[in-house]
Amino acid sequence: MNLTDTIPAISHLEAIQMLLHHGLLSGGSFALWRKPRTNTVEFILDDRQEPNRVELNLESLPAGFILHPFADQEDRKGFFIQANQYFKFDLASPIVPEELPSWVQSNLANSESTKASIEKLLRIQISRFENSTWGGSQKEEFISLVNSGLEEIGNGNLEKIVPARTKSLPLPEGFDLAKTFFELIESYPNSFVNFFHVPQLGTWMGATPEVLIETKGDFFFTMALAGTQAVKGDNPNKSAAWTQKEIEEQALVRRYIVDCFKKIRLREYEEHGPKTIQAGNLLHLRTDFKVDMKSTGFPQLGSVMLDLLHPTSAVCGMPRKEAHEFLKEKEKFDRSFFAGFIGPVNIESETSIYVNLRTANFQNDQVILFAGAGVTEDSDPEKEWEETEMKCDIIGKFIKNQSA
Repeated sequence: MNLTDTIPAISHLEAIQMLLHHGLLSGGSFALWRKPRTNTVEFILDDRQEPNRVELNLESLPAGFILHPFADQEDRKGFFIQANQYFKFDLASPIVPEELPSWVQSNLANSESTKASIEKLLRIQISRFENSTWGGSQKEEFISLVNSGLEEIGNGNLEKIVPARTKSLPLPEGFDLAKTFFELIESYPNSFVNFFHVPQLGTWMGATPEVLIETKGDFFFTMALAGTQAVKGDNPNKSAAWTQKEIEEQALVRRYIVDCFKKIRLREYEEHGPKTIQAGNLLHLRTDFKVDMKSTGFPQLGSVMLDLLHPTSAVCGMPRKEAHEFLKEKEKFDRSFFAGFIGPVNIESETSIYVNLRTANFQNDQVILFAGAGVTEDSDPEKEWEETEMKCDIIGKFIKNQSA
C-alpha cells in the first residue's frame, strides 16, 4: 500500500510543517510566504549551499525570491533564492496527498515528530549565525537617538529621520515554528507573511504591510505608508483621528514617490488616498499608486523604481542621503535585512517586493525583533518608544504565546 493511500487529506498546518521540514533539512536556501489578501501559501527552495547573488534587474531574473539588506551592497547586488523547487497550496481548499510533489510526499509523517524535528533543525541552523550588535536596545539609548534626530531636524539638516531599535526575546523550549507561521497568516490577512532561511545570512520571519514595488502584467504598483496608531473601537478605520505630525509624516513619503516619478519624467499615474488601513493591531495612512507600463512606455519600471525608492523615506528619512548618513553614524546596530526589501520575483508573471518590516531574526536561543519610528519636528520621544513597542509586539506576542 502506498503511504499516500493511508492519509485522506492533509491539514494546512501539516502542509506548512512539511515545507519547513523539507527546507531546513535541505541545507539550502528557501522561502515560505502568503501575500496580502490572498489564500495562497507559496514555497521555493534553492538547494545551493552558498548564497546566490544577482543584479537587481528584476525583469530578466528567473522565478525566485529576492532579499536585500537595508544598506546598499558595494556592487549593488541582491541575494536570490532561485525557484529550483516550487509549490503552492490554497488555504480555502483541502490538500490531497496525491497532488503533492514527490519531494513533499517524502515528508509525510507523524505531525508531532515532524514538529520536534523542525525545532531541532531550526536550532541547529540558527546556532551557526550570530550578530553581536543585536540585543535588546535600552530605552534611554533609543530616546537619546530620537533626541539627536530632533536636534538635526531643528537645525534644518533633516526633515524626518527613522531611528530603529531591537528587542530580544528568549526562543521558547518546544517552539512550534509551523504553528507560529500559521497564526501569523490567520491574524494578519493584509500583510505579507513570510519566513526565509539563507545559510550564512540568517533565518527570518515577519508580517510586513508595506509594498515597495509590485508588477502584475502591464501594471506597476507602489504605496506611501506611514503614520501609526493603535487600533481602538469597533470600527477603527472610520473613527481614527490623525494628528498633524502623522499626516505630515505620511505626506513626506507620498511626495518622495511623486518626486521619483518626476525624475524619470513619468506623468501618467493613478493616485488614491491617503486612507486609513489596518495591519494587525496598528493603523497606518496609505496612498496607493498605479501605472500602466505599456501605455507609458516603461516596461522596466519595476527595476527603475526599486533603485529610486530603496531605502524609502518611511524607513530612512528625508532628505534620504543625509538621513542615511545620520543612521549609519548614530545607530548602534546593523539593520541587516530589517527595512531592506524581500519578495517573490517573476512567479506566475508577478513580482511583489515588500519593505521588510515587522520582522524577527532567529539566532542561538534568542529571537531578535526590529522596529523603527518616524521622527519629525512634532515628535515626542516617549511616544516614539511606545510606537516601537507596539510594532515589536506584532511578531513578539506570537513568540511569547509559545512559551505559555
